[in-house]
Amino acid sequence: MQNLNQDESEPIQSGAEPDFVSDQVTEAKRYYLDLNPSPKDPLVVVCGGVERTRLDYEIDRQRFAYYGLEFVAEGQGDLTLGGEEYPLSSGSLFAYGPLTPHRIASRPPDRMRKYFVDIAGSEAKSLLEEAGLLDGKPLRAPRAHEMVELFDMLDREASGDADCASEICAQVLRLILTKIRLGCLAECPTMPRAYSTYERVREYLDVNFLTIHTIEEAAKQCDLTPIHLSRLFRRFGGMGAYQFLLRRKMDRAAELLLEENMLVKDVAEQLGFSDAFQFSRAFKRVHGLPPKQLVMSRKLSSVNGDD
Repeated sequence: MQNLNQDESEPIQSGAEPDFVSDQVTEAKRYYLDLNPSPKDPLVVVCGGVERTRLDYEIDRQRFAYYGLEFVAEGQGDLTLGGEEYPLSSGSLFAYGPLTPHRIASRPPDRMRKYFVDIAGSEAKSLLEEAGLLDGKPLRAPRAHEMVELFDMLDREASGDADCASEICAQVLRLILTKIRLGCLAECPTMPRAYSTYERVREYLDVNFLTIHTIEEAAKQCDLTPIHLSRLFRRFGGMGAYQFLLRRKMDRAAELLLEENMLVKDVAEQLGFSDAFQFSRAFKRVHGLPPKQLVMSRKLSSVNGDD
């Protein structure tokens, strides 16, 4: 566990890795725009990124330097916010203020892939309050795939070389908060019933992807036809249901190969593939390279001291 109690008034030295950043992750893409923001600026994106948590991931803070906004794109976890406990799953949104105690943890055997952005400025608190994010409990993103697109946009703009990156990121953040306010607080009165079905099925796949081998199995468990299920994912998720299931399996496969040093054939068997060849083809389709090549590249990086 990392007990991180960064004082909100303590400046962070430029160029140093902030001590509130967790190393209990398997993958991380982070950016730092302004670690010592001026309180006179209306809205500042301090830093942010996306990370995939390890099984032992746990952040426990009594206070923080900024306001934080986090979005769970995949997996499950647990959140304690102001002394109350909540489950986290795909689509969960939550925020905390500088004086809000919070604990975020993985829920084994699952892991989370989550976005985060740390915020400062004179308008930060009011914008988060208007979005319903400082009420002491997490929200559900009405369109999770849209949140992923917006957070990816924020990451791209923050990682660019443009001189106006900070200004652009502040505008993207305003868009994210507006989307949350209009979608979550309005309880989505215009949301089609089909979207609720999509969220129910997506959550089922997110929890049970290790034991589901076909979309037909998932459709049966969710009282849908395979055609209806696929249409829901293409309409609201931007990808087919099988592609979503396969990505969840291959993300888990990468973790087993790199973190637990399992053999390719053993990972293939655990994930329900008939043979290692079939598994390797599926892995390459998702990650762009065969599993053995991924393992070898990681070993070479370790030998060369790149980790």
